[in-house]
Amino acid sequence: MSIVVICILTVLAIFVSAYLAKRRFGLLGLALAAGSLLSKAWTYEAGLMASALGILSNPVSSAIISAVIILLPAYLLLSRARTYKTSLGRLVGAALFTVLALAFMVDPLEYILILQGTAGEIYNQLLNYKDLIVGVGLIVAVLDLFFSRSAELSEKKHEH
Repeated sequence: MSIVVICILTVLAIFVSAYLAKRRFGLLGLALAAGSLLSKAWTYEAGLMASALGILSNPVSSAIISAVIILLPAYLLLSRARTYKTSLGRLVGAALFTVLALAFMVDPLEYILILQGTAGEIYNQLLNYKDLIVGVGLIVAVLDLFFSRSAELSEKKHEH
């Protein structure tokens, strides 16, 4: 199986899991940021531990461990965050989550991917705009948290 197919399946898995969970983007986006920070702090030690245990022992293992650490906090929150009420909200939230997750995983993917052609161009564009995607994504995540909170408070006022 080629690396491009594996990457496409990973993107689809991230999108589908976020869509099916119906969770709002805000908390999940901030959890991705936390995972990115944890990844930078722990990837080396986790790689050493995985090598010592014989689980993973090549340069790709560090990238896999880094990607898992990035995604782990968000996936732990998939059952705890607030939910979307509409299908459009779920679709947009899942798309934003997927794009932000890819932006955070650009660095670890760099060690695995040797892409050419269209796939290489897409990867290079993602690499070029990574900081912009992360910045805008985190701003949108904070705004989503802010507006989802006020929307729930206003619903409670209408019930009484």
